[in-house]
Amino acid sequence: MIMRYRIFLIAILVMSAMRLTGQTRGEEVFTTPTVEAIPYRIPAITTLRDGSLLTIADYRHCRSDIGYGRIDLHLRSSKDGGRTWGTILKPLEMQGDGDLTPGHQKAGYGDPCIVADRKSDRVLVISCSGGPLFARGSRSHHQGMARFWSNDGGQTWTEPEYLDEEMIYKPLDASQYGAIRGWFVASGRILQSRFVKAGKYYRLYCAGTSINARETANWVLYSDDFGATWSFLGGADASPIPGGDEAKCEELPDGNLLLSSRAWGGRRFNIFRFTNRKKAQGGWGTMAFSGVDNHGVLAKDNACNGELLAVRVREKESRKKTCLLLQSVPLGPGRANVGIYYKALPSPASYTTPEVIAADWSGPYQVTDLKSAYSTMTLLHDGTIGFFYEEETHCGVEGGGFTLVYRNLTIEDITGGKYTKL
Repeated sequence: MIMRYRIFLIAILVMSAMRLTGQTRGEEVFTTPTVEAIPYRIPAITTLRDGSLLTIADYRHCRSDIGYGRIDLHLRSSKDGGRTWGTILKPLEMQGDGDLTPGHQKAGYGDPCIVADRKSDRVLVISCSGGPLFARGSRSHHQGMARFWSNDGGQTWTEPEYLDEEMIYKPLDASQYGAIRGWFVASGRILQSRFVKAGKYYRLYCAGTSINARETANWVLYSDDFGATWSFLGGADASPIPGGDEAKCEELPDGNLLLSSRAWGGRRFNIFRFTNRKKAQGGWGTMAFSGVDNHGVLAKDNACNGELLAVRVREKESRKKTCLLLQSVPLGPGRANVGIYYKALPSPASYTTPEVIAADWSGPYQVTDLKSAYSTMTLLHDGTIGFFYEEETHCGVEGGGFTLVYRNLTIEDITGGKYTKL
C-alpha cells in the first residue's frame, strides 16, 4: 500500500512538472525541429475582429535573411486564444522562387509585418521582397517592399504588389535627406490608430529603416486607406532617428506617436507631436537613448528587434486607471532570455519628451531562459497579451532559424501583480 502511494505521488509530481514546463515554454506555432530542417524565423501576430489570432513568419529555404534567395511566408491561426492552432497555411502568393535576377521581386518574401482591421475581416501584410541584401543595394537595384491583402481573415490573399519605388524611393529622392540605396520594413506589428479615422478605416502606422552612403535611419509611414497609399509622417526631409535600426511605433495616451528603435544595449525613442492629427501635421522631438545609465530598457550585449505595446490597466494598490507601455527585448547577455520591460504613464508629465519616456522602466519579466531573439505582441479581446517570439527550443541556430513560440500572458504576470487589466 505504501509503495503504491509513493508511486502515485511521484506520478502526480511528474505530471505537474510536465504541465509547468509546457506552460513555461508556451505553444510551438512554427517549429524548427533540427538543424537540417528548413528553418523558421521572424514572428508577426495580429488579433482579428472576432478575437482569433493570426500569425505569419519566414520559412527560409535559403537559410538566411531576405536577399539571399527563396523565402516563403507561412501563416497559422488560433480561435481559442493560442491554446490550439490550425493547420499551417502556405499561400502560393507568398511563395518565393529563389531567382535573384536584378529587378525580380519574387525571389522571396521576408520579415513580414501584419495588421487586422478592427471593424472588418480585412488583413494587411507588408514584407521585404526580392534582393539584394538591405545593406548591399543601390538606387537602381535594391530590395523591395511587397503588399498582400486578405478580405477573409487571412484565409486567402491577393497577389503581391510592390510599393517601394513609388512610396519610398521617389519621395526620398525629392527630399532634403536625399536618395537611399536600401529600405527595410520592420517586422512584427503594424499599428492601427485608436484616435484617427479617415473615411472607412482607422489610420495605420508602419516603421521602416533606410540606408544611404552615410548611415541607416528610421522613418514612420502612415496610411489612411488601409495600406493602399503611404506617406512619411513628418515628411522625408529629416529622419526622427538617424542611425536607427528595426523600429516599432505606438500611440501615447494623448494620441501622439512614440517610435522605439533597436539599439545596442537598449532602445532609442522619439515622439511625434501632432498639431493636427487628422491631417498628420506636427513634428518629431529629439531622440533619447534608453539603457543602463537611465534605468531604461536594457538589452545586455545585444541589439535586436522587439515590440512596443500600450495597454490600459488598473494599478492594484491605488485602483487608479493608467496606461502601461510594454517593450520586449532579449534581456541577454547576447540574444537570450527574451523578456518584457514595462513603464506606467499615469499623467502627461510621464510622457512629455523622449528623454522622459526613455528613463525609469520597471521589470523585466523574463519569458524564456533559452537563446531567443525577435519578439512581438498583440492585445487579446480579454485583456491578456499574446506574446510571440523566437526560441532555440529544439536545436541551435546553426541551421538558420528558431522555433516560433506563443505564450498568453496576463498584466499581472508581466508586472508581478502591480497592475491588472481594466
